[in-house]
Amino acid sequence: MGEPDGRLRDRTFEAVVIGWYATGVPRGASAVPVRRRVEALCAAGVDVAVMSGEDVGAVDGRLHVRPRGPGRLWLGASGGTELYEVRGDGPRPGWPIAGSGDDFSPDGRYAGIGPVDGAGSMRAVFAYLAGRGIGAGLVLIVADRFGPPGGAVAHGEIPLIPEAGRATAVSVGPEPGGVAPNLLHLGGGPAELLRVLDHQVRRRRHLRIPAVDDDPAWTIRETGADPSRHRVAEALLTLGSGGLATRGSVEEPVAKSVPMVLVSGVYTGSGAGQRLLPGPRWTGFALRPPAGEDLRMLDLRTGVLAREERGHDSPVRTVRLACVTRPGVVAMRAEAGVGRLRAGPPLQPPADGRSTTGRLSGHRWTRVTDGHAGIAAVAAQRVGRDGGVRTLERIAAYTAGPARPPVPRDALAALEAAERLGFDRLLAEQRAAWAARWRAVDIRIPGDPAAQLAVRFALFQLWNNVGRYDEAAVGARGLSGGAYAGHVFWDADVFVLPAVVSMDPAAARAMVAYRLHRLTAARARAAASGRAGARFPWESAATGEDVTPVSGHLGGEAVPVRTGQLEEHITADVAWAAVHYARWSGDRAFLAGPARPLLVETARYWASRCRVDDGGRAHIDGVIGPDEYHEAVADNAFTNVMARWNLRRAAGLLDPGCAEGRRWRALADRLVDGYDPVSGRYEQFAGYFRREPLTMAEVAAPPVAADLLLGRERVAATQIIKQPDVLMLHHLVPEETGAGSLEANLDFYGPRTAHGSSLSPAITACLLARAGRPDEALKLLRVALALDLEDLTGTTAAGLHLATFGGVWQALLAGFAGARVRDGTLLLDPRLPTAWEGLGLRFRCLGRRVRLDITREAVDVRTDGPLRVRLDAGDLRHVTGPAHLPRQSR
Repeated sequence: MGEPDGRLRDRTFEAVVIGWYATGVPRGASAVPVRRRVEALCAAGVDVAVMSGEDVGAVDGRLHVRPRGPGRLWLGASGGTELYEVRGDGPRPGWPIAGSGDDFSPDGRYAGIGPVDGAGSMRAVFAYLAGRGIGAGLVLIVADRFGPPGGAVAHGEIPLIPEAGRATAVSVGPEPGGVAPNLLHLGGGPAELLRVLDHQVRRRRHLRIPAVDDDPAWTIRETGADPSRHRVAEALLTLGSGGLATRGSVEEPVAKSVPMVLVSGVYTGSGAGQRLLPGPRWTGFALRPPAGEDLRMLDLRTGVLAREERGHDSPVRTVRLACVTRPGVVAMRAEAGVGRLRAGPPLQPPADGRSTTGRLSGHRWTRVTDGHAGIAAVAAQRVGRDGGVRTLERIAAYTAGPARPPVPRDALAALEAAERLGFDRLLAEQRAAWAARWRAVDIRIPGDPAAQLAVRFALFQLWNNVGRYDEAAVGARGLSGGAYAGHVFWDADVFVLPAVVSMDPAAARAMVAYRLHRLTAARARAAASGRAGARFPWESAATGEDVTPVSGHLGGEAVPVRTGQLEEHITADVAWAAVHYARWSGDRAFLAGPARPLLVETARYWASRCRVDDGGRAHIDGVIGPDEYHEAVADNAFTNVMARWNLRRAAGLLDPGCAEGRRWRALADRLVDGYDPVSGRYEQFAGYFRREPLTMAEVAAPPVAADLLLGRERVAATQIIKQPDVLMLHHLVPEETGAGSLEANLDFYGPRTAHGSSLSPAITACLLARAGRPDEALKLLRVALALDLEDLTGTTAAGLHLATFGGVWQALLAGFAGARVRDGTLLLDPRLPTAWEGLGLRFRCLGRRVRLDITREAVDVRTDGPLRVRLDAGDLRHVTGPAHLPRQSR
């Protein structure tokens, strides 16, 4: 048999819908040929649905398939009015729920669907497939008659429902009523059906590339047309899971490419020279001639990166993934012309780092180590051929040791288990796991698809770069590049963690665990400076010692870096992160248990750091606030108020009669904060209002690096700020700020903010939304959404800005939805911009999965368990399941 033409030739489908009427088995004909194909497809992992006009007994009696999996078989009988799943003991009535609907139903339950028509059955098929991560673009429909789109469906016709718009529909019948748009008409009847099914079975047996559903709501597309964007794409297309990530470099060697495999918490070097240790690479192969222009698609819905070369007779195609369900396991398929693709070894050492290689149980291994930390991988690959196409399948498993060289054998069991499962089943697992993630956490912005996609990209990369559950060292650029050497800043505690705790609370707790495990080092740092308690470093890596460089470059000029000495607010930020995790997740025992020493020791540091003047007022001298344009200032509002919050919060963990706690409260009350109750403004630091009152309107349109534009000395003499310290107080500890002061400080500091930090736009957007200015907020949110996707700062090539992603999700959740947690209650105060007709959010909170559908008139809330909710400061509601909450007039 020859290959099918057109849209079928190079596409491997994940599900097949067959019209059983004249197409499958004409009356009086044997069903054995179709039976064999259906069994082969199910055995290869393909889901099959057979739609028939006969009753279930008749169609099952003739087809008589008992699939052994992993693909599943369903029957839509009696013209689609009866629905069944076929298992080893035969058809079962009802349709299994894969959690694809709007509820929180777990996999494996059965829904008793009442009387439906053929269109209803098809919708059930596509809904179920979507719940397993199989989008419509991965579905093949083969029938001999299709009903008109949206029209009445006659007996024996397969309806072309809107949900199947991206599916490939193939008619093998005469189509006397004409061929519908987007319908591939082959004709040929039952023989053509068998040929189409055979082609799908053959592609799977020959390791051909699986398809990716090119859904514009879920895919990030990168073409190779612009060489200057190549390294940016490498960062954007990063895939990761469980603390291991692979940059999205192309497989063959390319000039100026920076391929990397990085593992969270595994560093090399010492002191300020510590950096993430690159591990063995697993995606490389040789390609001759080199690839020309290509299209690369990052499928956010399923965690798959696909590539297809354009304009070549034997194009290179690849698909790769990082297994969500099997952390440390990665897999890839590739294909190109027989003479072009040369597989080479399955693992390649990085450009730097000491590496050794060997064989273990018939598999190749490679280990990279600096004598202390290390990363090892074990890999297997298969090379095949399908006519003139060379195919390659590669699976690898990683193990790492942050303090000792890893043993390759430790990864062998994971590799062998993945091999037994096979690439297709790994991919099916991957799709289902990502589908489960998106059922729990997602965004819906009707009428603004660009913003919706960009927010999904932010969520996707947070999952990719933050995923360990023991402890998670989350660097400023995550695991997507070498910028900042993988060092951990306040970005992790204040920007990333609040987003992650609403996505994956266990991963957020691991971020706090990273700090808890380095409390001893923080105590040593405080003692070394003559202070009590614990002082956390501005930049941290393996051990928790300060690894901040003492010098750097600005515009090519060497400049001192003083943040390691003076940017002390991080000590309170770390404490805040622990409290926020406990409050949002509902982990009530955490603060009184594991986190108590952290809160107490950081408070002791602040108590020893404060200077009390002759008038009894407390000060903190010689610091750098989040606005790093002004150094060695006194009484920075952000630092002082965060220290005050830290003292009070820790005192609350001590016995009421404890003398130390009483001293902390008294000291907190005496700490100056620069607040003027008449104007409602905070002075960012002592003397700030006396600086030159320059605004950004007189300099340049933000975002801009004002220190690079004006020079360090010039900008320090002005009121221009990198990011708004005072506004961060209103974001983190609004209870510590003057009542009603947010608006006044937005008005004053907003025009003076250069947004020279990637951290700034999203959080400012969040605060503008909270202040009732959502249209202004949306403008800044769009800046944050474009920061990496459009490389606004020219720095994305060195790694993604994780704090921006965390800030984006906070802007949606805490800003536009107005979601906060207080005393075990979810508070909601939504503010929608004019451009949005509504906003839908899914997230985790207080141990529940929550869905919000927000309009200007009401908020619909759905939870998977009891949850206390208060909307617009109204009455407290105890929500279980769905609830409709009308908005109060504002």
